[in-house]
Amino acid sequence: MGVLGDAWTWLTTGANWSGTSGVWNRLGEHVYVSGVALVLACLVALPVALYLGHLGKGGALAINISNVGRAVPVFAVLALFMVSPLRNSGYVPTIIALVLFAVPPLLTNAYVGMREVDRAVVEAARGMGMSGRQVFVRVELPLAYPLIMTGLRSAAVQVVATATIAAMVGQGGLGRIITAGFNTYNTPQVVAGALLVALLALLVEGALLLLDRLIDPGRRSATARSRPSQTSGATDAAGSPTTA
Repeated sequence: MGVLGDAWTWLTTGANWSGTSGVWNRLGEHVYVSGVALVLACLVALPVALYLGHLGKGGALAINISNVGRAVPVFAVLALFMVSPLRNSGYVPTIIALVLFAVPPLLTNAYVGMREVDRAVVEAARGMGMSGRQVFVRVELPLAYPLIMTGLRSAAVQVVATATIAAMVGQGGLGRIITAGFNTYNTPQVVAGALLVALLALLVEGALLLLDRLIDPGRRSATARSRPSQTSGATDAAGSPTTA
């Protein structure tokens, strides 16, 4: 049947989905760790990047710190935490390592998005009497939105994929399915665990794309602009026979 067929058999066996070592429990652990890390990374990176991007200052420092964060392996950071007093703090070391991993794409994309806003548009907004806060909220933030969401999607997928390393230091998550397969020389289980992680990453990417479509300020503005013209066209069409 092959490894893929055996992996499918493993995935379709109900006993592998129940219990504390089952897929559902490991999936819940994986989503919890990834979600907490991503939220914390957003709370740390986005306000800093948006503020620096609005001011146009400190960008070099932010980008360099971000690049340093990309260069440090997450597993090395996690290994350091596990020999520190934090090793007995449950998921805390894993979450901190994932936050450090997620901050660079969030910080870089948000800052670049803010700085790539057309300065002529910003100056025109200021010329119309907008305050700094109004320029930030009504001009810069909507125009920087596509790059901000790109950074969020990139960080989310990377965090979900990287959270499997938590199993290397004895934590939970879908990575435990993979490590358990390695320990028992069960290749189909290893492949099944890897497929579950990949599927979860794709689902997260799809959910964020859907969210992007729903809250995109550019798309909503275009829809709002089209409605009056459609209404006007309908009125003209309805009124023309009467006029004739």
